[in-house]
Amino acid sequence: MEGNARSPLAPARALVQQFRALGQVRAPETVLPMVLERLGHRDAYALCPSPIGPVYVAYNGLGLSAVMCAASATEFEYAFQVRFHRALRQAATLPPSLAQTWEQLWSRKTQTVLQVDLRGLTTFEQAVLQKVREVPRGEMRPYAWVAREIGHPTAVRAVGTALRRNPVPLVIPCHRIGRSDGSIGHYVFGTALKQAVLAAEGIDVGTLTHWTQTGVRYHGSDTTHIYCYPTCRHARRISERHRVPFGSAAEASAAGYRPCRVCRPALAS
Repeated sequence: MEGNARSPLAPARALVQQFRALGQVRAPETVLPMVLERLGHRDAYALCPSPIGPVYVAYNGLGLSAVMCAASATEFEYAFQVRFHRALRQAATLPPSLAQTWEQLWSRKTQTVLQVDLRGLTTFEQAVLQKVREVPRGEMRPYAWVAREIGHPTAVRAVGTALRRNPVPLVIPCHRIGRSDGSIGHYVFGTALKQAVLAAEGIDVGTLTHWTQTGVRYHGSDTTHIYCYPTCRHARRISERHRVPFGSAAEASAAGYRPCRVCRPALAS
C-alpha cells in the first residue's frame, strides 16, 4: 500500500474522536420515554371521543394497545397495569396522525385500518381478532362463522373467549359478532353500549331482535336464489316482495338457494 493511502478505519477513528470531544453530554429527558414507546416497552394514552362516548386509548410504537371505558384516568391506569404490566404516561391528545385516523374510523365513507398491538394473545386469539376485522361496518356475523372461517369450526366457545380478551374493542369490532340465533350476544362494554355502537353503524337492533324472536336466521332473494345473513349488504338490498326468510342454512339449501359469496353463511349454523 502506498504511504499516502488513507486507512479504511480512518472515518471510524474520526467519529470516535468526535464523540470523545462531546464529554459528558446528556440526552434530553424526553428521549428515553419516546424510545421506549417506539419500541413498545412503554405506552401513552389519551381520552378520545367514540360512538359510545369518551374512551381511554393507549398506544405505542407497535400500534394501539388498549381501548377501555373507565370512570377516571386513575381507574384506567390501574386496569392497564393489571393487564399489561407496562409503564404508562398520560398525553393531552393522540399524536396528530393517529388522532386523524381515529376520527376516520367512525366515518361511513372511510374504511380505516389502524395498526394494533396484540402482544400477549395466543396465535388462536390473534387469528380470531384478525378475522373479526374483516366484518364490514353495519354488518354482523355469528361466533360460529368466525370459528369456521379460521379453520376451527368446533371452537365456538373459544372464539367467545378470544373476543372477551380483545384489547382494542371498537377498533377490532367484536361488537359485530353475535350468537347463531341472530341475537346480538354479550359485549365487553355491556349490552347497552353494544346496541348503541351497532345503531351508530346503521343496524336496526329492534328489527334484528324481531327476526331472532321469529326464528329468521337468513334472508333469501327469490330473484337471485341467494341467501345471506340479515345484515349482509346484499340482504339489505332485497325488497320486501322478493325477500324469503329461512330458519336454517339447510332449509335455504333445500329450497334451491345458494349461499352468498360475500357473507358466506354456508355451514355456519
